[in-house]
Amino acid sequence: MLMQAELVGLLAAVAKGDVAAFEQLYAATRAKLYGVLLRILGRPELADEVMQETYLRVWKMADKFDPAVASPITWMVAIARNRAIDIVRKKGEASIEDEPEAMEVAAEAPAPLARREMTEELKRLLSCLGKLDPEKQRIVLLAYYSGWSRDQLSRKLDIPVNTIKTWLRRSLIEIRECMGV
Repeated sequence: MLMQAELVGLLAAVAKGDVAAFEQLYAATRAKLYGVLLRILGRPELADEVMQETYLRVWKMADKFDPAVASPITWMVAIARNRAIDIVRKKGEASIEDEPEAMEVAAEAPAPLARREMTEELKRLLSCLGKLDPEKQRIVLLAYYSGWSRDQLSRKLDIPVNTIKTWLRRSLIEIRECMGV
């Protein structure tokens, strides 16, 4: 994957209609976005469809990207993730029972090779996430890593929806403060 500064430059060129820059951006980010989409949607044909929609939105909205707000990959993953979650909610095709391993995400330690490849930003994020109460960590990971809705979390964990909303909001505030955002 290209460095963040290179991705910022590619997005700036895409904003000006540079097709070659768009092809480079696609080549550098497609594996990451496809992995996110496949994890949320669980079906390759849906992931392919949303992948196409995502890159179309990136092409059209590249001028809206602000490197002061997010990294290029974070911005693009947010576009992809939001569309995938919309589809899951509309079609009801993903069930939280389909992802029992998501309950264990917080406990997993990255492999040594993966640990070396983590960006400093990701390390800070994981560190801040680790400071949350374990129950809140679990809810944040299920909501934002696995794409579970508040209603799904409420039903599965037997916690009122309003409590889930409050915990998510407070947890995100804690994470932002910890990261200095």
